[in-house]
Amino acid sequence: MTTGWRAIHIDEPRLSFGHDQCAEHPKDGLFLFGPVASGQNPARMDVGVIATPAGLEKYSKWIASIEKFIDVPPPAPNRKRNDANTFVWPGFEAVYGAAWPGKPFATCMIDAAELSRRILGADRHQAVYSAVALYEAALRKYLREEDARPQLWFAVVPDDVYKYGRPKSTVPLKLRTPGTRHLGMKAARAILTGGSMFPEEMEAAAVYEYELNFHNQLKARVMDTGQVIQVVKEATLDPPTEKAKAQMQDPATIAWNLSTTSFYKIGGRPWRIADLRDGVCYVGLVFKRIDRPSGRDNACCGAQMFLGSGDGLVFRGAVGPWYSETNDAFHLDQDQAAKLMEMIVRAYKDNHGEAPKELFIHGKTNFEAKEWAGFASAVPQSTKLVGIQIRDNADIKVFRYGANAVMRGTAVVTSETSGYLWTRGYIPRLRTYPGREVPNPLTVEIRRGTADIERVMRDVMSLTKLNFNGAEFCDGLPVTLRFADLVGEILTAGPITPHAPLPFKFYI
Repeated sequence: MTTGWRAIHIDEPRLSFGHDQCAEHPKDGLFLFGPVASGQNPARMDVGVIATPAGLEKYSKWIASIEKFIDVPPPAPNRKRNDANTFVWPGFEAVYGAAWPGKPFATCMIDAAELSRRILGADRHQAVYSAVALYEAALRKYLREEDARPQLWFAVVPDDVYKYGRPKSTVPLKLRTPGTRHLGMKAARAILTGGSMFPEEMEAAAVYEYELNFHNQLKARVMDTGQVIQVVKEATLDPPTEKAKAQMQDPATIAWNLSTTSFYKIGGRPWRIADLRDGVCYVGLVFKRIDRPSGRDNACCGAQMFLGSGDGLVFRGAVGPWYSETNDAFHLDQDQAAKLMEMIVRAYKDNHGEAPKELFIHGKTNFEAKEWAGFASAVPQSTKLVGIQIRDNADIKVFRYGANAVMRGTAVVTSETSGYLWTRGYIPRLRTYPGREVPNPLTVEIRRGTADIERVMRDVMSLTKLNFNGAEFCDGLPVTLRFADLVGEILTAGPITPHAPLPFKFYI
């Protein structure tokens, strides 16, 4: 029994790679042993490209560069190089054992002039929607006319599309291009709510149902095609100037991160948690506020299910009045909580033949009684259900003697059900703390069900190492919550319609 406060240290979780070898750092394991053995690992990267002629040229140039060794840049003037925190790139096939042909499996060309004209439109909703339409139409045309399918699509976008295709971006007056009739959000809401006798008005108003974000809108609008999309800026593949190059990650780091996420999205398994517990499932709750034309519905709910192997599924729940302005918190009602959990348990059974032995729900807020009753009603008695609240805590600071920050893995157990966990901090493997400010802990609390708090903290530490969107040492948040905001944005980037659970790779 835990009495009083006590400080402990949780060892760095180990990752498993090829030949059942283990390492703490993804780059160490991939460099020495390659990806974990899996029948899904590709022998060849069959990648399609949707791009302007300039974007296609930059893509080909980048593929040629990652076939070979890329050194790390020299240290900045008057700074000592930290070799533990710099990693050369050995070449794609040397890391992943798969060829990445320079010629795309498929190519969909985008008219650069037309794309520029559309993204610079005066009406921002029309501009982003019509720019996305070029990429969407090109992809759908290929799928209609061709039988062969690439395993992954690179949507290469010019820098202007990235710059002006975001929610708060504004186009200078001198650059704006005239567009179709400007409705405005207020008029669009009136039409969407009350209807219109004119189809062209309904069509124009529908544009305002989509988020002002090129990346999220493109992912949402092609979700029904079953095609996995990697959106990448042209400047990421080939920086246009030395100044742009200086503002970005170095080429070796870009090669590690973009290659890792591409290998994962194409079906490969880069690594997994070494010390897996059979039958354990982790679920992160996803909520996103929405601005509906009318009614009480103010949020969309969803969930991300993860296993220690790194497999992940995203479930879309219902739209409803889940957000409380009074409490500044999201909660489901009992019925919707049960329906969401039913989908999760069913998906787990489909993949494993039986229900999970343990199911941990991670959320940023507490679980209300009726909400928890809904979750519990959909879980078989053989499954141990536990609710964990995880929050960033900026009020607690821990300092150590010397120049280094508190060590990652430091934890203070405050009770049998709660404690503080430093997932950010000094990392011995890197011989540095990869951050700028004093690291904050996570507050980890067992809110529902029973579990060992130290076991829960070890699980959270392990889940900080399952981010296949790059090849970094770790994250500050477990993967169950790390991408919750991004997944929520894509779930609500367009009209909210039900669809079957999709792998996590569709959303990152």
